[in-house]
Amino acid sequence: MYKLRLGRVSLAIGLLLMFSPFILAGTEEKESLFSAVQVESMLAKADSYRLGESSSKVVTNIQVFKQGELESEDRYHVYTRPERKSLVVFKGVGEEGQKMLMLQDNYWLLMPRSRRPIRITPMQRLLGEASIGDIATLTWSQDYRGQFEASEILKDKLTHKLQLEAKTKGASYQKIKLWLDSESFFPIQAELYLKSGKLAKVAHFVSGIKDEELFVQEMVLVDSIKATTETRVHYESSTAHQLAEKFYNPAYLSRQSKMDL
Repeated sequence: MYKLRLGRVSLAIGLLLMFSPFILAGTEEKESLFSAVQVESMLAKADSYRLGESSSKVVTNIQVFKQGELESEDRYHVYTRPERKSLVVFKGVGEEGQKMLMLQDNYWLLMPRSRRPIRITPMQRLLGEASIGDIATLTWSQDYRGQFEASEILKDKLTHKLQLEAKTKGASYQKIKLWLDSESFFPIQAELYLKSGKLAKVAHFVSGIKDEELFVQEMVLVDSIKATTETRVHYESSTAHQLAEKFYNPAYLSRQSKMDL
């Protein structure tokens, strides 16, 4: 009996050694299905659907719905430039003269009756679930380090699920789980996590066509707890526009209470 058990153990070890190269090869193939460079390329393509021109003016309308009923609405003009620069001009009723400036990892809120810019974070709320970081030019390809996790069917589409980790201090979220269409790399859905590891909200991306090109027409944000409330960030228009460099200076902006942009 003892010899029989030893024989079975020997046979099992032999089979394991025989097939281990194939097992290991399969594991390595899964891990290296997409390289870091390929994932970065996917993220850059996904960004292009959201950001458009490197220097642009984006008219953004934000609506908050509760149980399907419109509760509140506001409007913003977002001016972007390369090197992670954004100026958000508030256009809502009662918010005239308010501005938000993003320079890489630094954010300031500028009020019309104050000469001193106020330091804020990218998580500063605008309306509903939409924060400053959600509409500023934070990019997945520049602000996050991505890794391929799996291929999944989501919303009847074959997607690549990516795990993103923040690599800049100004990133709104510490971690993002992002699903991209497997062919076009158009963003389908994103889970947005805080530094504490808590799921903050889920973003759904709605596609549109402009000049025969696919783009993100709307981003729908759903709170992780209040599922009956959703915030729709609608991009009404996006045009090439290069704002003068002086407008990206907080000291200059604080003196422009009646600036019309």
